[in-house]
Amino acid sequence: MDDSLLNQIAFTQIPSIGPVTRKLLLEAFESVENIFSAAVADLCAVKGVREKMAREIKAFLPNEKTKEMLQFIQQHRIVPLFITDPGYPQKLKECPDAPTLLFYKGTAHLNAVKIISIVGTRMPTAYGYHIIETLLKALPKEVLIVSGLALGIDTIAHQLALENGLQTIGVLAHGLDEIYPPPNKNLAKAMIPQGGLLTEFHCNTIPEKYNFPKRNRVVAGMADATLVIETALKGGSIITADFASQYHRDVIAVPGRITDQRSRGCNKLIQENRASIYTNPEDLLQQLNWVPAFAPLNETEKKCIAFLKTKELFSQDELLAFTQLSFGELASLIFDLEMKQIIQVLPGNQLTLMPAYYSI
Repeated sequence: MDDSLLNQIAFTQIPSIGPVTRKLLLEAFESVENIFSAAVADLCAVKGVREKMAREIKAFLPNEKTKEMLQFIQQHRIVPLFITDPGYPQKLKECPDAPTLLFYKGTAHLNAVKIISIVGTRMPTAYGYHIIETLLKALPKEVLIVSGLALGIDTIAHQLALENGLQTIGVLAHGLDEIYPPPNKNLAKAMIPQGGLLTEFHCNTIPEKYNFPKRNRVVAGMADATLVIETALKGGSIITADFASQYHRDVIAVPGRITDQRSRGCNKLIQENRASIYTNPEDLLQQLNWVPAFAPLNETEKKCIAFLKTKELFSQDELLAFTQLSFGELASLIFDLEMKQIIQVLPGNQLTLMPAYYSI
């Protein structure tokens, strides 16, 4: 039995100690073992620790729930990430109320250089779907998409990330022994080999109402930016945006019609300067300094880009007529352009220029 992990799990189960105090204790004593062995007086020297709390720490021992969680981790190959572990999400670690211990099932690198959280209403419109669809087609493949696995915008973000070859993480408001909402069980399963599932909650933790704001702070804290798409004036998306602001992360909102209830929250975020306005993928990439480093282009490729800018879709026959290449040479050119992520080949052998190349 892993005594170190058992102690870490037990440390998160002490009822009166929250993530802020746990972080201060770890900064003072460096390890859970040192905290459990410290004198009451030394524990009380830490900001926010009262004598009653210190005595509760001293009296607390691993119990059946602690051992149950350890067994669950081992049986289901869950990756535990203590806040001092190198694999713990470093952007999240910067937040004062970062979870002390995370449980992870997946393959994505949680310390990806580029991470964006996408949140919004559970009742999206075709407009919201279109915004996510065009954005995720334009994002560089190394961008990690984070959301909360809720119905609506979250689900769309996860699904379209998978379809566009992007890794995506679902942050849960419950333990990894279940998936909520139930309709997203298959989606969650599909995300594990191309992203993953992350939670701070132990097994047998049900998705109670007060767990969702805790989940939302992780969604905000993990990312460089939070994009809000369609939300009312109140709700989880606004809470996530507020957390992102508190953590000094970019908040970006998609504007909508002033008569649309599902856009009132986004419009108000923009109106109050709590969020910058989203207009298109290129501007977002510029704002976050995520503009791709373009591969060197030869003269034929430059001419093709200029030609492909003139309308949205082209057939291969149109490109053949423009370039005057042989069929073999054209096939090689299309392959090279696709590998450099300059074009996207669509069903029916239609071609479209990737959004980032409209600006060059």
